[in-house]
Amino acid sequence: MRSVLETLYRASLSLSAACLVAIAALVGLQLAGRIADGVLALAGFPVMGLMVLSLAEICGYLLAAASFLALAPTLKAGAHIRVTMVLGGLSARQRRLVELWAFGASAAASAYLTYHLARFAWFSFLFHEVSAGVVRVPLAYPQSAMAIGALILTIALIDETCTVLQEGTPTFRAREDAVALGKEG
Repeated sequence: MRSVLETLYRASLSLSAACLVAIAALVGLQLAGRIADGVLALAGFPVMGLMVLSLAEICGYLLAAASFLALAPTLKAGAHIRVTMVLGGLSARQRRLVELWAFGASAAASAYLTYHLARFAWFSFLFHEVSAGVVRVPLAYPQSAMAIGALILTIALIDETCTVLQEGTPTFRAREDAVALGKEG
């Protein structure tokens, strides 16, 4: 089961990175078009007018997908912002109880968010909602990516809750403590 979860988290991170690469490629293409038009204009030739239609809108959708898909792997890497100063002042038993509460409450909130994001995407799919830009993007696609990222985060939070219940500490505690002490490497 552990290898399945780790594969899920790595796949989510890879998809997030692919979204960021797509953003960079689209922006780079737009920039290359502008540079080419500038060079052509300086040389006295007619400009091509190369542009990526709905660039800002599409990049916004890709950024939302990248952000949501990166949530679970970031949690598992111990890179989410947590109140470690408060946790460090607690006894081991108190810290375990606070972490159980935090992971459990976060899992419940994430499950709630996942449900509503998935429902939102489903209704967009049913009613064939599309973006208002020049390129008519079906809104169910970016909304589904957000729902999938939220679902993977919910799974990761439940995973951490179970880990704290069984082992007493989150899986990323050693990395988090190393960062707090300035000994990350």
